[in-house]
Amino acid sequence: MAGLLLSPTEKVFIVHGVQDDHRSDGRTNIDYRPMELETNVVSHATGSSRLRLANTDILVGVKTEIDVPTPEKPDLGKIEFYVDCSANAAPQFEGRGGEQLAIGIAKLMQAAYHSSDAFDLKQLCIFEGKQCWKIYVDILILECGGNLCDAVSMAVKAALFNTKLPSVKAALMDGGNIDLQLSDDPYDAKSLDIGTAPLLVTLCKIGDKCVVDPSAEEESCSVISVVVGVTGNPSSYSTEENVSDSAKESKFTTIEMVGSGSVAPKTLKDAMNQGMVAAKLLDKALGEALLRERQETQVKTKKHSYGFLR
Repeated sequence: MAGLLLSPTEKVFIVHGVQDDHRSDGRTNIDYRPMELETNVVSHATGSSRLRLANTDILVGVKTEIDVPTPEKPDLGKIEFYVDCSANAAPQFEGRGGEQLAIGIAKLMQAAYHSSDAFDLKQLCIFEGKQCWKIYVDILILECGGNLCDAVSMAVKAALFNTKLPSVKAALMDGGNIDLQLSDDPYDAKSLDIGTAPLLVTLCKIGDKCVVDPSAEEESCSVISVVVGVTGNPSSYSTEENVSDSAKESKFTTIEMVGSGSVAPKTLKDAMNQGMVAAKLLDKALGEALLRERQETQVKTKKHSYGFLR
């Protein structure tokens, strides 16, 4: 973070460690710090998650409503992102200090998810040209300890994985009106297909090298970072094996420079390759954790039948 002050000796120690691929906390340049992830933490939300990455704490809630699709894209639903920074997240966020950061993260998430190779908006269509689902993703930054973009993208994907849309029956009535019937059965709902939803990877340029998951101290030693959005692998989020090879191929959905510095073409290319490798490893680990938690939840909340006939 820009507000963190380090002595020149501390900065030299961090820079030399990055050049030797041995960071101050013992990680290599491509390693992430341990993180804690919970889902279904907000009872009144359609889907939710909370992620803690070192001192970074992110809470995400998902809300849904029925809307009208745009005339240009009649068969697509909608998804919007809203970010809010708690005044206690960092000293510089007091008042309206975190407003610009929140707007920047929201725009970055919007760009990453609106790629045709990322999140499939067709699954949100109810009745083509008439009705669709609109998803609101509310992101609250409770504490900032570095690497916000990566943490936000992981928490968002986990919350969408936890989201279930109720079953809807639509019928076209006289006069072109739509009659919708939403199921009130909590078990009559479908999960979102978030396999290809992108993750953001921040590559912080320190000296001549780039590191992933920069700490607040490492961010203060850098003048520019490269943030890449990379699509996920659907096979990591499903127990089925009928996933096509083309869907498994990771692609870039967005690339953005953050900071006032510059990056040489070769450094940028190396950073993108490094980001692709890190995103694949991170996506696989996230998928395994979410599937494991879903299986544990299904065992605990298994639907019981009552009566003489079971």
